[in-house]
Formats: sequence, structure tokens, C-alpha cells
Amino acid sequence: MRITWIQPEDLVPHALATARLDGHGASADAVERRWTAAGGAAVPPPKGASPVEAAPELRALAAVLLAELDAVQAADRPGEPSGLDEIAAGWSFGESSGRPAGTTLDRLHGAWLGRAVGCVLGKPVEGLPREGIEEILRATDSWPLSGYFTAVGLPSDVAARRPWNRRSKATSLAENIDGMPEDDDLNYPLMALLLLEEKGGAITPEAVAQSWLDLLPAGRTFTAERVAYRNLLSGLVPPATATTGNPFAEWIGAQIRTDVYGWAHPGDPATAASLAYRDAVVSHVRNGVYGAMFAAAMGAAAVASSTVDDVLDAGIGVLPPESRIAVAVREARELASSEADWAKVLDVLHERHGHLHWVHVVNNAALVTAALVHGRGDFEATICATVTGGWDTDSNGATVGGILGALLGAEALPERWTAPLRNRLATSIPGLDGIGFDVLAERTLALVPGKAE
Repeated sequence: MRITWIQPEDLVPHALATARLDGHGASADAVERRWTAAGGAAVPPPKGASPVEAAPELRALAAVLLAELDAVQAADRPGEPSGLDEIAAGWSFGESSGRPAGTTLDRLHGAWLGRAVGCVLGKPVEGLPREGIEEILRATDSWPLSGYFTAVGLPSDVAARRPWNRRSKATSLAENIDGMPEDDDLNYPLMALLLLEEKGGAITPEAVAQSWLDLLPAGRTFTAERVAYRNLLSGLVPPATATTGNPFAEWIGAQIRTDVYGWAHPGDPATAASLAYRDAVVSHVRNGVYGAMFAAAMGAAAVASSTVDDVLDAGIGVLPPESRIAVAVREARELASSEADWAKVLDVLHERHGHLHWVHVVNNAALVTAALVHGRGDFEATICATVTGGWDTDSNGATVGGILGALLGAEALPERWTAPLRNRLATSIPGLDGIGFDVLAERTLALVPGKAE
């Protein structure tokens, strides 16, 4: 049996790539020489796990080398602090003015519903390259993208060359969507909602970790979260859960978990980002944590503001200004502001960030930023631009869908996008399977300081 994202021999190639990205090339080269001399693979397995189990001695060596690479990675990078106080010292927005009058049930409903629509749009093509997505759309006479993906009319050779995401093809195509299927991009927001209902502002990393053990099936976790879950079961506690044998700690996982902290704190990106930090450090470090704060702050602005610029200002405002993610999103914002041709924007983004794994946080945050600018507040234009950009299509679709849904409100979202979801969300989170997006909005509004409209 091969378990993805967790076998030591499969983690070493990812850890080598991470060390090089963080400027530890010499150390990575030395480790790689020992690893490949023993028969280990230097290239990460494409599907999260190599097909054959490693020999016991190779697996033992992998554990040793992962620990050595952990030690190399432990130091902060210049401009990328780890502590919340250090991060918050660089925030560039004012204090919260309380709950803005514009936050309504409809906007919170739109946030949940928009997140689901964007997610299910991206699900069938998750993991496909940008050119593969375009090939499918052209082959089904659906280019440019303006609706859910379909397999109707897809030639068999294209289908073989560009396979749908295995988990999603049965639930996320136009011809078979019947409610919102389960997805980690919705499971984690549900977890955040439950945490806020139980703990309020007293959420801690330990409380987040305990909620995973209590409520989240291990098989519904991936990459950094799966490693952190394993570490919890091994007796580690945060933040060691994020920093031990975890080469995915600057990937996108934490960024998909934190929108609700913003929705429950309209107009208060500081509180939203602080809560996101406490959640993210269970599994992530540095840019992985900053991405979670970025999403939460944008969520706080989206349910209280009226423009995409306000949303981006809030999100960028919580990022350490010299961090790699901050540089990437500022550049993406400038790029999309000056170039109207989306294909050219994508060309530049992929040239700048194509060396990163398609699940890394930096490239995906840059794509989200550019799509928000390019879409100019139009729901369909924004989610479609995002998904055709490739990389983590369902996560990015969910993020921008939630933002536009919050800005516009549920009543303004096109019915042809929302109706197939049937106001029903599938999930393995106990007690929430089949819940309606309207109910989720009501429960979120109940958490907002100052209560409801």
C-alpha cells in the first residue's frame, strides 16, 4: 500500500526542492548526493507517492536526511519572520472601526456560495497544466470558459492526454453536478466555523490541532496537513507539527482554511489575520502562514467593502512586505493593472513562477491577485480567468469565488452558476453533511461582533 504525501522516501525530493528555494542549495546538493548514491530518487513522484515501497534501509536513510534538512530550514529568512508580533509590526492598515453597516446576511451567503461555485468549477481540472485546460475547452467548443466544464463532445484522444481529476470527474462536470461535492476547500472553512462557535477569539494552535483529531478524517488531508496530522499522532504539538519532516509547509494548504475568520470579522483584517496565523502554524511556516493571513484579511474586507482594490489592500497589508509572497502579489497586481490581455498576464506569471510546484502558495497567491484585478468585480469573469490560469484550480477558484460572492452578495450571483449546487454541501465533517449555504451564512452572521442585519 502506498500512502500519498507522507512516505519518507517520497518526501526527500520535495524537501530538497524546498531547501533550494529557501537558499540552501549547497546543503541540498550534499544531501542529494548521499540520497541518490543510496538509490533514492531526486525527482518528486508526480502523484504524491512513488509506485514501489522503498527498502527498509533506504526509508531509514530518508528519515535521517529529512531531519538534517529540517535543521537547515529552521532559521528565519531575511524579511520573513515567524512570530505573530514580528509580522504584525509591519502591518500597513489602521485599527478596526468595528462592524461596518454594509455587512449583511446576503453578503455572507454570497461568500459561502461563491466559494463553492469557484471550487467546483476548478475541481475537474485540478492538476492539469494551463495548456491542457485550454485544450479541453477548445475541444468541447467551450473556449473561452464561461460555464462548468463538460465531457460532452470531448474527443477520446484529448481525454486520454488530458485526464480529468480522478476524484472530481464524477461530481463536478456540468452534466453531473448535483449539489456541492465534498472538498477540502470547503471542509476547512467548516472547521473554522466550528472553532469560532466553540472558542470565539480564544482559538489557539492547540485547539485547531485538537479539532483536526476530533473531527477531520486523516484521509481528507493532503500535503502539509497530512504531514502535520501524522506528527500529531506521533505526539508532537504545534508548531513542531509544521516543522518536522514537512516539505510542504509553504504550499497552499493553510490559505484555503481561513476565509471564515475574515467573514466573521468584517472590516477587521487584523483580527482575521491573527486568527488565521494561529490556525496556519499547525501545518505551515513563513509564506505558507502569510498566505493564510492574506486570505483571511481579504475575506474581512470582502464582506465589508465595495471594491476589489479594498480587498487587495487589506490582504497585502498583512503580508511582511519583503516576503516572497508579498513581492509576488504586488508584482501580479501591477501586471494585471497594466495588461488587459489575460493570456499575456498568464504568460508572465508562469514565466516568473513556473519553477514552483503547482500547489505552492506563492504562485497561486499571485494568480489569485492578478485574476481579481483582471475580473474588475465581475463574478464569472474572475472565477473563469482564475481557473484557466492553471495551478491549484479548485483552491484558487474557491478563494476568488468567495471574495466576489462577498462583495456582490448571493442575490447578485448568476443562477446558472449557483442552481446546480442545490443549496447543499457534502462533507465528512460530523454533523454538517448536507448543510445549506444559507444556514452557513446565518451561523457566520451570528459570530459577527455587533450581530445581525
